Amino acid sequence: MSSNAVSVDVGQLLKSASVPALPQSAVTLLRLSQDPDVGPAEFAVPVESDPGLASQVLKFVNSAYFGFSREISSVRQAITLVGIRTIRNFALWSAVFSLMPNPRCGPFELRSMWQDSLRRAIFGREVARRLGGCDADEVFSAALLQDLAIPILAKEYSAQYAELLEKREGGHMRLSQLERELLGTDHAEVGARIVGDHWKLPESTARLIANHVAIEKVATAANERKPEMAVALSALLPSTLDESWVDLPQMLQYFGRVLPVEQLPELLQETDQVFEELAPLLQISKPARSLSDIWQQSQQ
Repeated sequence: MSSNAVSVDVGQLLKSASVPALPQSAVTLLRLSQDPDVGPAEFAVPVESDPGLASQVLKFVNSAYFGFSREISSVRQAITLVGIRTIRNFALWSAVFSLMPNPRCGPFELRSMWQDSLRRAIFGREVARRLGGCDADEVFSAALLQDLAIPILAKEYSAQYAELLEKREGGHMRLSQLERELLGTDHAEVGARIVGDHWKLPESTARLIANHVAIEKVATAANERKPEMAVALSALLPSTLDESWVDLPQMLQYFGRVLPVEQLPELLQETDQVFEELAPLLQISKPARSLSDIWQQSQQ
């Protein structure tokens, strides 16, 4: 064990300044979304009162993510068409992207993490849609937020995190395994606690985040745990920082448990296309290589 090893007190970490609170607008939308008597008209009020958020919502609803044939021009109409939960989730994603710290820690890059997270969210959503019987929007949210604890841990425990990022060896060592060795916990557990205990999001979303690094366990009951399977599969996508797709054999193995492997290249291409539509809304830059490019390289 490294001399830098520490034992992270997750409860104490949640109370620290490193874990941000959600902005009031997101808190209001989360509260309203839990009231079954609140409809699009009431839910539109806090969105419309924030011109920046209202503009982002309309751009989001008019993106290829939904593919409406006509332009949606009002927030209330947008909420009516795509649902309160979807708009709530978008407000949450926007808030989280603006809140995360950007620690100066070894090879860590916040930009690359968000690129990876958005790819995984889009991929997980499409897997959930193809599997059926899943809340694809919740899968998208959980996949997008699966790594949210990484910059927080990197800021709070910079020496340990710089060491484990170096030991990761371009994806040949699992980040979660190294975290448990050096910190006594991993980003999946901490992320689930942030989402469930600190932000009071649904327990089901926290569970998806907690299990995104445990695909071996989830896959033993893949057909009964479809949402977890979708998020865990998304975690096997290659990172923008890595030269090769180290987890491709595992992706093929576990993807083939729930869907025909022949669908994977098509799904990667679709993920790339939707990424190009959504990334500007969240101010995420385009990676140097697309998932389709990485797939083609892996087949040579």
